[in-house]
Amino acid sequence: MMDREAPVRVHVVAQGRVQGVGFRAFLQSQAMRRGLSGWVRNLPDGRIEAEVEGHPVLVDEIIQVVKRGPSLASVQDVQVEWVDPNAQGSSDFLIIAGGG
Repeated sequence: MMDREAPVRVHVVAQGRVQGVGFRAFLQSQAMRRGLSGWVRNLPDGRIEAEVEGHPVLVDEIIQVVKRGPSLASVQDVQVEWVDPNAQGSSDFLIIAGGG
């Protein structure tokens, strides 16, 4: 395994039918299953926003998870931006109450 690779962090915003379909809980469970940290929240304009940090391979997997979404979602577009990792070693993945 390549655990020596430094953690990476990604900021993602998904639009489509992504609110009211269990997207945040779905993403939280998928991230926690992979040992990733970060957060997810609804945005007032109907999109969801998340930041996810961890091993590069697992972060790539979670980007694909966001593009697919839970079964009731219909993801139309996902914006991905790589950002500097916090590298705090936290394994928490939080659902933030948002403006959605």
